[in-house]
Amino acid sequence: MKKFSWVFHLLLSIYSLFFAAPLIWMALSAFKGNDEIFDKPFSLPHSYNFKVFLDAWSVGGLSKYFINSALITGISALVVLLSASLAAFAFSRFDFKGSKQLLMLFMIGLLLPIQSYFISQNKLFEYLHLKDHKLSLVIPYVGLGIPLATWLFKAYLDSLPKELFEAARVDGGSDFAMYRYVAAPLLKPGIATVAVFTALGTWNEFLLAMIYIQNESYKTIPIGLLTFSSRYSTDYQLLFAALTVITIPMIIIYIAFNRQIVAGLTEGSLK
Repeated sequence: MKKFSWVFHLLLSIYSLFFAAPLIWMALSAFKGNDEIFDKPFSLPHSYNFKVFLDAWSVGGLSKYFINSALITGISALVVLLSASLAAFAFSRFDFKGSKQLLMLFMIGLLLPIQSYFISQNKLFEYLHLKDHKLSLVIPYVGLGIPLATWLFKAYLDSLPKELFEAARVDGGSDFAMYRYVAAPLLKPGIATVAVFTALGTWNEFLLAMIYIQNESYKTIPIGLLTFSSRYSTDYQLLFAALTVITIPMIIIYIAFNRQIVAGLTEGSLK
């Protein structure tokens, strides 16, 4: 099998190009004008002027949208990690009345699409005067992220030996001490996985951000990109430059935590 390992890696490399090609095309298109993009969409640019990225950042107001997205994404990810890890610890280590039924509610959160409860959620936010506020995005993003995070954390905690927690209990550890000093450190691979998935989903979310946020000061990147298009024309060069700028952070995060993400998805699959 080792003799043919290079064939396997070659096939994987070719397969990965199908996903990398659109990103490369997007980055190269940032160096082309509108005419060149339409006339020669797959050719290399005639020149490489990196000033276009600065123009997208300043002229398009990308810095403001970037800060809003980073703030909302960071808060949402932190709340999801803390809430889901605590919930998973309770479901995994404590046998209390109604635990199975309560856990099924998290399963429903995985199955229901956002469109199924969007109308009721919209009316609730109107009643609470939360629309056009950062909380109108943080709350649903947290709600969308907690179900998957809880199931991932619980699967990992279920695979851990009970002796670890029993030893902590014998040493006089409280429930919170077991979570803080035993469960939380061992959850690091799962934490990295959940953090990246939550960040990606929040960073790219469009529907809720478009409907709930009208104030220009609170708009996130997906909605801010609409400013590069007018009713009759679109500056595609600046648009591709802006898309490249906002895509790079997510790629860097995924590459940096790639090992932890894979470990978080595979740990807990076997006991």
